[in-house]
Amino acid sequence: MDVVFTFEVHQPFRVRGDFFWERRMYQRLSMTELFDHYFDEGLDRKVFERVSRKCYLPANNVVLDLIDEFKREKKVKVAYSLSGVFLEQCERYNKDVVESFRQLAETGCVEFLEQTYFHSLCSLYPTVDEFTEQVEMHRKTIEDLIHFTPSVFENTELLYNNAIAKIVEKAGYLGMFAEGVERVLGGRSPNYVYSAKGCDSLKVLLRNYQLTDDIGFRFSSRKWSEWPLEAHKYASWLLGLEGQCVNIFPDYETFGEHHWPETGIQDFLAQLPREILKGERLNMATPSEVLSKYNPVGELDVPELATTSWADEKRDTSGWLGNTMQWAYYKTTRDLAPLVKESRNSVFVKLWRYFQESDHLHYMFTSEGGPREVHEYFSHYRTPTDAFVTCLSALMDYEERLRQYIVTGNTPFKFFTGVGETAYTGKIAYSLNGFIEVLSIVDEKSIEFHDERGDFESWAQHSLRDEGLKTKFQGIRKLGLRGDGLRKKVMQMAKRHLRKLQLINRRLGQY
Repeated sequence: MDVVFTFEVHQPFRVRGDFFWERRMYQRLSMTELFDHYFDEGLDRKVFERVSRKCYLPANNVVLDLIDEFKREKKVKVAYSLSGVFLEQCERYNKDVVESFRQLAETGCVEFLEQTYFHSLCSLYPTVDEFTEQVEMHRKTIEDLIHFTPSVFENTELLYNNAIAKIVEKAGYLGMFAEGVERVLGGRSPNYVYSAKGCDSLKVLLRNYQLTDDIGFRFSSRKWSEWPLEAHKYASWLLGLEGQCVNIFPDYETFGEHHWPETGIQDFLAQLPREILKGERLNMATPSEVLSKYNPVGELDVPELATTSWADEKRDTSGWLGNTMQWAYYKTTRDLAPLVKESRNSVFVKLWRYFQESDHLHYMFTSEGGPREVHEYFSHYRTPTDAFVTCLSALMDYEERLRQYIVTGNTPFKFFTGVGETAYTGKIAYSLNGFIEVLSIVDEKSIEFHDERGDFESWAQHSLRDEGLKTKFQGIRKLGLRGDGLRKKVMQMAKRHLRKLQLINRRLGQY
């Protein structure tokens, strides 16, 4: 049997805890000041430096030493899933950390997985473009910083359903991870490779959450009947399993941050591979090796309404979308997508994606019991309600600045070539900025149709509430222009008006 150790490595950019209470909303700021306006870089740096000292650097050294020790025998092999925002923090706060991961990659015994760059829930959005863009961003970052091209996918928090699997297969990945949830397996073991329903070739590896949680949650608990957990005991449990592979997939922070070094967790990490590789029955392998080696023994069927994850006891989406506060924040963030994309502004786009981090929703969790304790452990807020008030107020401040920048209308402008739904071009603009972009690509017949009817001036008057722009569009209509000449004239007028409004807003300190 192959033992696959994969480690999740992520640190978020945290919204400033004083954002609402110190009345930071709607301050006059420049574009370059917005990141520090929303996010607590002081806290992020403090946490990152502490975890690097206690976990990342010493744990990486343990793994490097093990790989070197076993380079002539049965090899020690592991995998990592590094979020893009974690790698950003490496570059900001301690470049030695990313260098240590590069050293691991150079051994040839370590695999790096693909995931969403911003560790977000964008795989659940109704359209796939944001998901695919974040995955592509992550791929490029791993290639540039780690010098590794991933072939296996791990979605944020192991979110999985049939629709997500199809997207992942279309992107060309060999396989992906999911949680070994009993309600999906129906009595089958998670220790096998499965095929994804509706996919031609995508294979699925299932996390053995019981054995993972024995390390991740229970290792230092003196109330646990198996305490103290020693490497030889854990290896004996692995030896007793049946199957093709067992996937152990904890947070990497387990090894020095969640369980401090004083608990013996790093000694456990150092001794466990030695115990695993003692005999002939167990080997250590990377995810891609296992996926290439074994054929699926069955099919994994997870409908969209039954999406699984590795969170809490329910192992569904309720860890992030289980209450009204979480849904309000999630929907507000998600629904900003068309406005953000119309901005074509790298600062606004990246800030929006930081607001998508799953951690913000994680802090708003309100259920009781053990899961509540886990969520509170990770949160820097006093209560879930405090997290909601803080994050949503920051998001609303951001939305106001975004709307000012792109000059949004009360209603979008839909481009038609004639009367009736069959004449709809599929092009839509939510703002003056988006209007200009659509004008550059839409069929000339559509521009002529709307100009003749006075639709442009009507939208300026009733949606943008801009009498000045209305008058300018009226003047263009009276010229009787056609074709490309009309396109250029309308675009030119709209661009000049937009630049004028943006200059006014900058002087007022709106962004």
